[in-house]
Amino acid sequence: MRKKSGRPQKLGDLIQRELSDLVQHELRDPRVGMITLTSVDVSPDLSHAKVFFTVLQKDHLEDASTGLRRAAGFLRSQLAKRIKLYTTPELRFVYDESVERGDRLSRLIDSALKPRK
Repeated sequence: MRKKSGRPQKLGDLIQRELSDLVQHELRDPRVGMITLTSVDVSPDLSHAKVFFTVLQKDHLEDASTGLRRAAGFLRSQLAKRIKLYTTPELRFVYDESVERGDRLSRLIDSALKPRK
């Protein structure tokens, strides 16, 4: 059994930093506004990257998702200029529900631990 390479993880971290900077400074789409890139999973062959994001306000999720999908080509081309790779991974943006799920679980635990009156 082969050991997993650390290269996809390192590349994912680098892509996350660069994309965060690009979204903040270069992207002019108002739909993308207040998003946070939480992580990037790169495939073992480095051809695809799944970019996880969250939004500050849940009601802006659809707009942000549409804006990111529309900007994926631009972001990929800008990423290619910043990161020297043989091929730049194709970007796919996915809403990260883990923050929301963690918040919900935290509230459930807090309500369970409250003393009953």
